[in-house]
Amino acid sequence: MTALRRAFGAFATGVTVVTVGGATPHGMTANAFTSVSLDPPLLLVCVDRNAVMHACLSETREFAVSVLTEDQEKVARYFADGRRPLGSEQFDQVDWRPGRATKAPLIDGALAHFECEVWRSYEGGDHTIFLGRLLSLERRADGEALVFLSGRFRQVERERGEVA
Repeated sequence: MTALRRAFGAFATGVTVVTVGGATPHGMTANAFTSVSLDPPLLLVCVDRNAVMHACLSETREFAVSVLTEDQEKVARYFADGRRPLGSEQFDQVDWRPGRATKAPLIDGALAHFECEVWRSYEGGDHTIFLGRLLSLERRADGEALVFLSGRFRQVERERGEVA
């Protein structure tokens, strides 16, 4: 299992916080996120079956994804920490606002926000693959994404100008 984790870790991913609203809001850090389709507009998140978020998504059927910027590593670590409080209290430590379509928390300062309804879900071993149909989106004009590679958070290196 360690060798498999290391091999999977060789693929760089972006870092997101997936959130649900409702009576018991919840958030979790996820790098298992990707676009799926432009028509219809679909994305996916993969969630461990034992995660609190798994039960939340199964019940609420709506969620949001905040794509974190390179300066939001602290936010990523916070929502990955199993010792943080549950429910609305976990959002006391971050700046956020409710999404227009889902009321799920959107992390302030994120590079992009997606609000979705669960369109389909599929078994994927110890995870469930949740396909979300896009309800709304926002994209900041500037900023770089936080990246996860080889078990560590990374920043994208800026392009260098041409050398004469």
